[in-house]
Parts: sequence; C-alpha cells; structure tokens
Amino acid sequence: MEFGFVRVAAAKPLTDVANCVYNTAQIEGLMRKAAEQEVQIVAFPEMAITSYTCMDLFFQQTLLQEAENALLNLIERTADLSLLTIVGMPLVTENRLFNTAIVFQKGKILGVVPKTYLSNYKEFQEQRWFTSSTELIGDTIRIGEKEYPLNSHLTFVSGEVSVGIEICEDMWVPVPPSCQLAMEGANILFNISASNELIGKHTYVLSLVKQQSARCIAGYIYTSAGFGESSTDLVFAGRGIIAENGTILQDAPRFSMEEQLTIGEIDIASLQNDRLVNVGFMHGASTLLPAKRKTIPFDLPGYSGQTILTRRIDPHPFVPSGNALDERCEEVYSIQVAGLAKRLKHTHTHTAVIGISGGLDSTLALLITVMTADLLGMSRKQIVGITMPGFGTTGRTYNNSIRLMQALDISYREISIVKACMQHFEDIGQDPAVHDVTFENSQARERTQILMDVANKENGMVIGTGDLSELALGWATYNGDHMSMYGVNASVPKTLVRYLVNWIAHNKMDKQTREILLDIVDTPISPELIPADEQGNISQITEDLVGPYELHDFFLYHFLRFGARPSKIYFLAQHAFRDIYDKETIKKWLQVFFRRFFNQQFKRSCLPDGPKVGSISLSPRGDFRMPSDASSSLWLEEVAHLS
Repeated sequence: MEFGFVRVAAAKPLTDVANCVYNTAQIEGLMRKAAEQEVQIVAFPEMAITSYTCMDLFFQQTLLQEAENALLNLIERTADLSLLTIVGMPLVTENRLFNTAIVFQKGKILGVVPKTYLSNYKEFQEQRWFTSSTELIGDTIRIGEKEYPLNSHLTFVSGEVSVGIEICEDMWVPVPPSCQLAMEGANILFNISASNELIGKHTYVLSLVKQQSARCIAGYIYTSAGFGESSTDLVFAGRGIIAENGTILQDAPRFSMEEQLTIGEIDIASLQNDRLVNVGFMHGASTLLPAKRKTIPFDLPGYSGQTILTRRIDPHPFVPSGNALDERCEEVYSIQVAGLAKRLKHTHTHTAVIGISGGLDSTLALLITVMTADLLGMSRKQIVGITMPGFGTTGRTYNNSIRLMQALDISYREISIVKACMQHFEDIGQDPAVHDVTFENSQARERTQILMDVANKENGMVIGTGDLSELALGWATYNGDHMSMYGVNASVPKTLVRYLVNWIAHNKMDKQTREILLDIVDTPISPELIPADEQGNISQITEDLVGPYELHDFFLYHFLRFGARPSKIYFLAQHAFRDIYDKETIKKWLQVFFRRFFNQQFKRSCLPDGPKVGSISLSPRGDFRMPSDASSSLWLEEVAHLS
C-alpha cells in the first residue's frame, strides 16, 4: 500500500436473468481484467450471480442450488487471483432466504454479509422473498461443505485497510449500517446495489454516496446492476461511483450496453489522519458497537511497481474549477467582509487604514475593506489608503495604487519612506548600497510604523494585507508587514488571491476599476524592496527567491490538511505537476518549504486576529499550533533522501 493508496473497482458485468453460468463467466472476466490493472478490491452488483430481477424464481430450488454451484465454481476458477472480491447472491439459512454479499479471495470464502434493510417499494418488494439480517439467529452459514461467518457487522482487515459492506437499501435509511461499520474501523465501504433508474434518481444517489463518504470519513464504492436485468417494469442503467470523504472521484456513464470497470484509488492514509484529527468521530461508539462485531483478516495485494494513480491530483487544491470557482470566491469574499464588519463595529473604529502597494494582497485587502464600509453604511472616505514608495517601487505598481484608490473614491495619501529610511540607515550605521536583510526589513518596518501612527491619529484600525502562503513561508518582516490590527487575508492562499481579485473585478466593480484590477492581477509578485532595474522594471521577483507559490500552496495543503509526509507530497506533486516541473525542481522547493515553515513559526505564534475562510489556517489560537523551536530535521532528512 504505497503512500496509503488502495486501488478499488466498481464492476458492472453484463447479466442474463437467472443464468448463473453466464453471469459468473462475466464476473470472472471482469475479475481478470481488474487484476491486470492491479485492482486490489473489486465489488460486483447486488444479486450478480443470479441477477436481481428473478422475482418469484428466487423460491425455485433449481435457481438457488445452481447459484451456489456457480459461486463455488467461480471461486475455484479464480483461485489464482489475489484481489479481494465482493459479489451478491441469494443464500438460504435458518429456513429463510437472505440477500447477501459473498467476500472471497484466492479460492476461499472469507465471510458473508446479509442485507439489513429490505426495500418495500411498490415496484419491487424485497420483503416478499428475503429476510432482514436482524432476524438471524446464528452467525455462520453453510455454503457447499463448509461453514462461513455470517454477520452484517463483518469487517475485512489488512493492516490499515478495513473493508465494510452494505447492500443497496442499507444506504437509504436514516442511520445506514456503514455508519456503525465506520465506527468499528471500516475505512473503505462498499455498497453492492441493484437500484432501478428513475428521473432525477442518479443525482440523488450521487448526493447520498458523497454525503455518506464524508459522514463516515471513508472511501465509498457503489456499484449497481445494469444492462441485462429484466425490463418488464423497470430499467436498470448501472452505476459505478467511487467517492472519498465527500468527493466524487469517479462516476461511470450509465445506460451502457457493455461491461464496465470503474477504477479509482482510496487514500487510506489521509482518511486515517482525518479520523485522528476529528476527535468527535468516535463519540458514542461505546453505546453503538454491537457485541457480534467480527473482523476477518485478508491479504491486500501489492502493486508490481510504483503506484500509478488513475485519480486526478489537483495541482491547485485551493482553487476549484468551473462554476465552483465563482462560488468559492463569493463565499471567501463574504466571510472576509463579515469578519471585518464585526471587528469594525465592535471597536467603534472611525477609520480603516491600509497600506496600498499596487500588488495583489493589498489590493484584495482594500477591496474587502471597501465592500465592508459599504455594508456598514460607512463613507468610503473613512478608509485611508496610504501608498509609501520606497527604493524598489516601480512606476507600474505606484501608478496602479494611486489609480485604484482614486477609482474606489477613498481617502488616500502618499508618504515616501526614502528619507526616513536614509535617516534610519545613518542612525544604525547601515550602508544604503548594501541591499541585505537590514536594508529590506527597515523599509517594511518603516511602512508599518507609518500605518500604525496614522491609525492612532485618525482613531483607526490598520488592516493587514499578508496572506496564508506568506505566513507559511514566513515571507513577512517580523513586526513589519507581519503586524496589523486585523488581517483580512490571513487564511487566503496566494493562488486564490489572484482569482479573488479577478472575481471581484468582474462581479463587483465598474469598467474603470476593473481595468486597473486586471492590470494588478497581471503584475509579477514582488515586495519591491530592492531598486528596480535600469528600465524601471521590478528586479525582485518573489517566486524566484522562495519558489513558485503554486508549489508551496500544494505542499501546504497536503502537509496540513492530511498530515502527509514529505515523500507522499513529493509523489503527489509529481503527478499534479508532471508537465510543469521536473522532479529536481519539486524536491528543491519542497526542501525550502519545510525549512522555512519550521524556522518561521515564531512569526505565526503572534499573529493578529483574522477570519478563517477555509479548512486550513495558521492561527496560533484556533488552528495550527506548533512550538516556535520545533526541529525540522525529520522532515528535511526525508526530503534529502527523495529520488
């Protein structure tokens, strides 16, 4: 299980009603195709051995005996395959018929899971034929000449992997069996189904699968019967859905007249991390876990080589695509505005003071402040924007800062920091020609002093501009731009800032302001603390110094969101950025990330207040808490050995 990934499949074989020999031949074929693609666990639909739509034929001894014979023959024929297989069929025990899932591997049956909740819809009433698992007396069932475990609470365990199974209707009840299975340890849940097709039903099934995978913090694989089932009164379109913790990874096409194998990988390591972090996940388990719970070991097949992912690894996990991006931007914007509105109202602040550089972060902070003022009924003139040109300020950023403040109709001032910094350099004995850290940080601290003093003078509040990515890397001057009275961008990653400004430009601004904002979006990211080149262009490009923000945001997301170790982040980054960065580049910046993240914690330990907008925040009060003197040696050593 390299990097915690388990390859699973939802199989949809062709079916012939009541033809067990044909059906098991189709199952075997898909099992072998799955094994060729290194699938480790595969599931087939409900009643796949007989077909689901046999109706009163389920009472025929001929069908029931042939189903059992066909199952045993299938298991014998596939004894050379190591993948764990789940297949549905009817079985008789205790003088009653049960709808079951058979779990087998390497020619041996491991256990049988009976269905708990039987459908009783007018179009298909299972209670006519089957009995619920709640009616069982014993805990074993005879198949052929042997007895096997029979339990709705069976979990099949191999190391960190724990498989739980429910059948069709089980998912539709208020408290599905999979909820208890998850609390009993199952982190991959399978639902073998035979749900018929209706208008709008697929959307509803998708929502159920998505929500159940999130509620159980698990992988959830759903497969249902398709072409070949009886169409007497119903049509079965076939579904293959793979979800993980609230995200749909695969959704196979329906109404296919061909067999289908929907394959995906479930990230067990990330799921286990989420369960560990979510301390409420196991609350109440002591009262819910039944005494009849039973675990059965199995051998998880390994990959023949390095894991090849079929699932997409998003290179920009903070930035969704399509309509979801607009929704994300509006939500983040609304959270920022609501947070700042509460702070301004609570403190009875007369003015909001903000430093405007012409860059992305200060632009976003200004836009949020303007929208907040509008919401509170404040005059925009109560916002004091201050541009503070220094040694590295270029004409493009300077002009954009002035034009933006004018377009937004706020109060604005220009206060050069050159004279004050030169005096400071003379006072401390700093050679202005030496462009070292003192030269740079003196400018940032001078700007912060101006903002703080103007805020005091105007009964105002300094609005911070720094973003989440800068905080992660410590790319801020301690007690300089690191400090403010409320940091509205504190949990907005750099990769999202650009899209937020662009979204606000197109959705909230007039044409003149939009043009200014779009030029700011296209401006290279720079602190502008080093003088411009001979042509007046920015000479200090941030991403040339600390690395691409898209890489650092990717590293940050997987490190904090899932607790991923460096080797896994490196592996994922190679998949996500395969056409953009080579392995050496990724490794180089991954090392920079971990070195800076640990070394710069002291800056995050004393952050100003700021609103949390997403699942990741570095606030030392309510989110990420780490000692300022924690050692990075374990992480850096692992990075050093990556190849």
